[in-house]
Amino acid sequence: MKFLDQAKIFVQSGDGGAGCVGFRREKFIEYGGPDGGDGGRGGSVIVVAKANLNTLIDFRYQQHFKAQRGGHGAGQQRSGAKGNDIVIQVPIGTQILEDDNETLVADMTVEGQTLVLAKGGDGGYGNVHFKSSTNQAPKRADPGWPGEERWLWLRLKLIADIGLIGLPNAGKSTFLAATSHARPKIADYPFTTLKPQLGVVGVDQSEFVVADLPGLIEGAADGRGLGHRFLGHAERCGAILHLVDGTQDDVVEAYKTVRAELEAYAHGLEDKPEIIGLNKIDALDAKTIKKKSTALARAAKKLSPGALVLPLSGVAGTGVTEVLRALAKIVRKRRAADGQKGTKKKAEALA
Repeated sequence: MKFLDQAKIFVQSGDGGAGCVGFRREKFIEYGGPDGGDGGRGGSVIVVAKANLNTLIDFRYQQHFKAQRGGHGAGQQRSGAKGNDIVIQVPIGTQILEDDNETLVADMTVEGQTLVLAKGGDGGYGNVHFKSSTNQAPKRADPGWPGEERWLWLRLKLIADIGLIGLPNAGKSTFLAATSHARPKIADYPFTTLKPQLGVVGVDQSEFVVADLPGLIEGAADGRGLGHRFLGHAERCGAILHLVDGTQDDVVEAYKTVRAELEAYAHGLEDKPEIIGLNKIDALDAKTIKKKSTALARAAKKLSPGALVLPLSGVAGTGVTEVLRALAKIVRKRRAADGQKGTKKKAEALA
């Protein structure tokens, strides 16, 4: 299935049905009077968050969603039928924004969360509503109220426990392939990852979801390269695994480059718990590994206090288990904290 994390849609609720001008006409009844029924309410456009979706690709093939209009009223005080609603299903983690692509309408973060995007128009009154002692045969009926219409942006931010970041060719896809059943594209050239990849990783009977994001380059937060579009996915992650290519001459500069982009992008990315993985140590000797690990730890102490530096090799599997255990510890701690407030948040979202 193709991945799409942004789409623009048009939603339009149904117009209300018109009221009826009608009079009761029955044999042997001399004074029938007005009996025109009301129009039916138009259908609404409703969005609901579903856990079994992870892409917005369906909205590439259908962008317009129009609900049914309400039926017209009829004689004998019969009301028009209510228009059918349209229900749009989106993945959990989808943000809904106004046409300016900036104003947030809703953040769909809970399974089953529901929101009315466009409310159906009310039906018009039939002439029976206008009967009075001074107007016993009204010939007035209201037309239905028009529905709402609007253009909206859908922006998906994947919900994962760990975000996998780093410069191009840092070994992110190799790490994900080695630790999960995900099969991302792996090659010896930059930008092999063109879209986020999700993988379920397990260690010591603990499981968590890792998102492999496209490689970042200098200026990514300002729109350079591919990573700027996908930095938003890291906002949902509880922690970051920052892989640094250990075969580079200056690993500290590589680390600082990505950290600078996280701080420039902001949105809390720079404050997330971080594990720094010195990758590709299978190509280094013990002395070089120790030297580069020490240099990274010194730099992390200033830029990301509390960050842990761990050497590993995604290809050889060296140090991978230790990295996974460190990540699992962070995930368990975060889940415990979220569990305390999760019930309240879900109740608020579903209210």
